[in-house]
Amino acid sequence: MRRRPVANLWTTILVVAFGTNVPTPLLLVYRSELGLSSTTLTGAFAVYAAGLVPALLLAGPASDRFGRRPVVVPFVVLSVLTSLLFLGAGSSVLLLFVCRFLQGAVSGVVFSVGTAWLGELVDDPPRAARLTTAALGGGWAIGPLVSGLLAQWAPLPTVLPYLVHVALMLVGLTLLPRVPETLAATDRRVGTWVDLGVPAAARWPFVLVVLPVAVGVFTFPSTAVTVLPLLLTPTMPDIAVAITGFVAGVTLLTGVFAQPLGRRLGAVTAGPVGLAIGAVGFGLSLVGVDLDAWPLLIPVALLLGVGYGLCLAAGLTMVGELASATARGALTGTFYGCAYLGFGVPLLLSWAGGGKFLGPLTVLALVTAVVAAALMLPPSRRLVAPAR
Repeated sequence: MRRRPVANLWTTILVVAFGTNVPTPLLLVYRSELGLSSTTLTGAFAVYAAGLVPALLLAGPASDRFGRRPVVVPFVVLSVLTSLLFLGAGSSVLLLFVCRFLQGAVSGVVFSVGTAWLGELVDDPPRAARLTTAALGGGWAIGPLVSGLLAQWAPLPTVLPYLVHVALMLVGLTLLPRVPETLAATDRRVGTWVDLGVPAAARWPFVLVVLPVAVGVFTFPSTAVTVLPLLLTPTMPDIAVAITGFVAGVTLLTGVFAQPLGRRLGAVTAGPVGLAIGAVGFGLSLVGVDLDAWPLLIPVALLLGVGYGLCLAAGLTMVGELASATARGALTGTFYGCAYLGFGVPLLLSWAGGGKFLGPLTVLALVTAVVAAALMLPPSRRLVAPAR
């Protein structure tokens, strides 16, 4: 393992991940300054996935064709430019949507190809997985914590958080040139531009078991940081932005710490358990809304964080077991693409409720519980158990 290049790339992935969640607590500020409806606000959150999913599916095959560095470096630069564009988003709904879309594209490329690049540098799959989880989870959690605090109590709430990210990205850009290309020219292959990587024998296990677990991954944190703050904002005068950032950080960081538990439970059990814990989190959030008790957001964040972490650990493990040796990267990208569909759930809830969330959130809690119960049944477990 080449320690310095690994540290350089790890730091770059961390600061890119930091930036992707800087806007999360600021959505409440944008709502006030731009007069956004609940549907528009959740749409601004969901458009991130619209940029991410196609980038995620295209980036892996492109890096197999051209190498890791030529694909990753331009999108790291785009991360900086996007944060600079965000400086004007406080006065433009269109620019807010464009910036979120660009953030999604950056994430789709850097997280998928950067993960492969880091794994090749480390050349130790378990260690590479731990490093990747720490970089992504740490960045995702610290970003909203910092931006929420700055936006709540520092001047220029829609400017200063992005300037902090730009400063961190300059460090990443300084380190990135020292990371060597790991894919030799002789190992590059020309294949299809989009490869889902789902083996024929694994199609039903993927659709019936892996897919619902994947969607649960980001349904939990996305709901925690958009729907719940919107429901409880009236009960959090003068602290709503800071609390939203804190809830985002707690949810995502808890997910990192929950993944060892997922490995101990085993993928077949961890997936439905994660969905069940997420359903309990949704149920507790409904109690909090009914009682106007915003402090319940903290245990809700912990529950949704555990659900997110268990689903992520289970999904990645099942993908590793179902994938063929030559399409593991493609199937991993497909899994992440399905997982990021969860970013659209808050928008779906807003549409379903006509801008009101309470009824659709109740339905989501019940559906999640039913799916968790179905995946615990022997027929569902047998679909993926033979691959263990």
